This record gives sequence, C-alpha cells and structure tokens, in this order.
Amino acid sequence: MLSLEAINKNYGTVVANRDASLTVATGEIHAVVGENGAGKTTLLRIAAGELRADSGRVMLDDRDVSGWSVTEAIAAGVGMVHQHFMLVPTLTVTENMILGREPVFLDRRRASQAVRDLSESTGLAVDPEAKVSDLSVGEAQRVEILKALYRGATLLILDEPTAVLSLPEVDDLWKVLRALRDHGSTVILITHKLDEVMAIADTVTVMRNGQTVGQFQTSEVTPADLALAMVGRELAEFFTPAQRPMMNAAPVLEIENLVVGQAVDGVSFTVAPGEIFGIAGVEGNGQHELIEAIAGYAKVTSGSIRRGGTPIERLSVRRRGELGIAHIPDDRQRRGLVLDYTVAENLILGRERSFGRVRLDRMKMAIEAQRLITAFDIRPHDPRRLARTLSGGNQQKVVVAREMGGIRDFHVLLAAQPTRGVDIGALETIHAHFRLARSEGRSVVLVSSDLSELLALADRIAVMLRGRFVTVVDRADASAEVIGRYMAGAA
Repeated sequence: MLSLEAINKNYGTVVANRDASLTVATGEIHAVVGENGAGKTTLLRIAAGELRADSGRVMLDDRDVSGWSVTEAIAAGVGMVHQHFMLVPTLTVTENMILGREPVFLDRRRASQAVRDLSESTGLAVDPEAKVSDLSVGEAQRVEILKALYRGATLLILDEPTAVLSLPEVDDLWKVLRALRDHGSTVILITHKLDEVMAIADTVTVMRNGQTVGQFQTSEVTPADLALAMVGRELAEFFTPAQRPMMNAAPVLEIENLVVGQAVDGVSFTVAPGEIFGIAGVEGNGQHELIEAIAGYAKVTSGSIRRGGTPIERLSVRRRGELGIAHIPDDRQRRGLVLDYTVAENLILGRERSFGRVRLDRMKMAIEAQRLITAFDIRPHDPRRLARTLSGGNQQKVVVAREMGGIRDFHVLLAAQPTRGVDIGALETIHAHFRLARSEGRSVVLVSSDLSELLALADRIAVMLRGRFVTVVDRADASAEVIGRYMAGAA
C-alpha cells in the first residue's frame, strides 16, 4: 500500500533521514521503532504530506505521491495522529473533529451525535461538547485518534498512541486497530514499547540514526532482537524490582486530607527518604492536579502539604524549589520547556540567578549544558539547538536533566509521566538516574500510565480513581492485573 524509497531529509547540518525506506502492505499493522532522533516521525510525516523530502520517492498504491500536501494525503485516506496534539484548545471536541470539513450549513446536533456514536463504537470515550482546553492529556489523545477515524482514514499513522492510556484503554485500542485491519485498513504504529510491538504488530521496521536497519515479521523476532537492532548494543536489564527503603525514618513529604477543586478529594500519604512512591490511574482521575498542587502550580482548596515538617501549601513555586522539590510536568511542550529557547537556556530555567544577577554568564551556561547533555545523552549534542527542533524524547531528556541533574539540589522529585514518548535506551538512562537518586536518599513521587514502569521502580503503588486513593499496595503485593482492576474501578 505504501512505499518510501531512498528518503533523505536534512535540517541544516542535522540529518533526519538518510536513504531511509519503508514498505507497508495493505491490511497489516506495521510498527516502526527506533531510538529518539532515529528519524521515525520525520519519515512518517513525509508519508503524510506534512514534510517534503529532499530526495527519494513516496508511492501509495503504485501511484507516485512524492511531495504531496496534507490535504491530498487526507483525501487519499491517510491520517496521522501526532504524539503532540494538533488540536485547537478553545474549540469543542466536535468542532475540532469537523475543522476543515465544515458543511455550508452546520447541523451541530447531528455532528455531535456522529462524534458520540464513533466514540462509543471505538471505546474511546470523550464528551463531544467538552472544550479541548478542559480535557486531560489522555482525553485529548483519544480525540486525536477519533479525528483521524472521523475523516475516513484507511491508512492510519499513530505516533505513540498509548502513552497516556491505561491497560484497559490499550486493550480497547488494540481491538479497534485489529477491527480496522480485518476490514482492510492499514495501521502504522510508531512506538517505543516493544511489548506493544509484539502484542499488536504483524511487521516491524527498525530505524537507527536516520536509516532503516531492518524489517521483520514479529513472529520471527524477540524483544531483545529488536532492542539490539534499535540501539546497536546490548541493554542492561532495566525492569528489575526496587529495593525497599527504610520506612521508619521521618517522612520527607506529608500530604494530609488534600482537596484541590473538584479533582482531588481528601488524599493523604507520606513519602519516606529514599522511597519511590508510585501513583497509577487512568488519565483524568486527579493525578495531574495532585502533582501540580504539590509543586505549587494549582491552588489547594483545603488540607496540608509538608516538606520535612514545614507547611508549604502557601509557598511559591520558587520557594518550594529552594526547599528541594523538583518537578517533571506531564506535558513537556506546554509546561516543561520554552520551545523557542535553546537547550542551554532551557537547562537553567528556574535557576537563572545562579548564572548571573544582571546578565547571564553564557560561558558558564554552556559548560553546565554540556555536562547535562553528556550525562543524560541529549541528542544532538549541541546546546545551541532550539528545543523545538529536538525529537520528543530528547525534549523530555532536557526536562529530566534540568530537574534531576541541574545546579539546584533536590530532595523530592515530582515526576509525572517522565518517560512518556522516550525510547528504551533513554528509558534505561532515566530509570538509572531514578535509582541513583533513590540510593542517595532522595525520594520520587512517580505518576505513570505505564504499569511496567511502576512495577519496576516503585516501593509502594497507590491507585487514584475519581480524585481519591482507592488502594495503596507494597510492590511485593502488586501486579499489573491487580493494579489494572483498581484503575478500571472493578476492584
């Protein structure tokens, strides 16, 4: 159905694709994997008409469509769902769905019902009348997937579609994709999760450093084979159970009867020194607001937050940072970075005073940036690059590096979806830094939609449902099945 041949794409001196190729058959689910910056998204954006290749050929059903536009691609049934959402926040779900396809006379009720019917038939639940700015990250992801289906896509390209979905939601999505495949549609899945590749894909293409290094039938390879092809080296075992910290020491963080608007309803917990406290839950159940309240970005309605015994619920974000609270937000582009700043500038955000009171010491900034770029393997290794030009995974590494390795020391890290959209090599690096921090007596509050990550790192795991903790279990007593049932409200 789709063939990309000898694709080359450069951004100045940076090579995104180098003689890359991809062949996708009609009626299959085809995964494309590779490290951050391997060129996967660039290649598929060329296929979707969003970018023009410097050279090479794009074929769709034996027709040369090289250099076609997004409009032409959509008309031909090609739809791409991006990792970072392409929605208008001031419009409703229905308005976003029909944007660009509005009839002369718009029947809003009929359009809303069509969206509702599609939502129910796919299991991707959204409110057609909700404003996008009021949606959680997970809900916005569902809207993006539904939008492509609403526009009649028969070749659906999904970039990290499960990053914000719970296990039941992932299972529902797999049912949708298999049904689409069985009815003749074709799905291309860009993912960093090798278990997803093995669970859903018929074929997998591996990219590294802008090139295609192999295409395999998933029935003939193992996750270890794919990991080796992706990074070109053997990876250490990174999904290993955490060691239990000393829980008898005075807590470094205490949350008591915390209420945040309508989102958080009387949550209480403590975090011990050297503990990784995990929080699981379907997006939209209050995890975002809980972390934002502790960090100082959301107003506390009632209850208390104490850091080392000191009440901090009325303190500023800066003051909380000075008391040792670091924060990795769940949306790196809107909350973690200034996209038009350089990597070096983003790596000192919130700590500018350490680099000059009147004028920034650019040499000192460059030295600090190079240290963090090396420690966290941010690619390309250029502190002068604008953050918006990095791949999503490398943008995430900039945020993680600033909060965990920056010039200000931290005692408690609030980490919301810290490995969302990063490859297994970067995941290994971030997990290693979490474990190092833990071994040094620092603590982490880890919110993740990836249960394997929580089970690999957390000492205790709480499940949040409708603004409350419905259970808190020790790692030894936790499993994906048990946590998943609580997340779905079935336990």
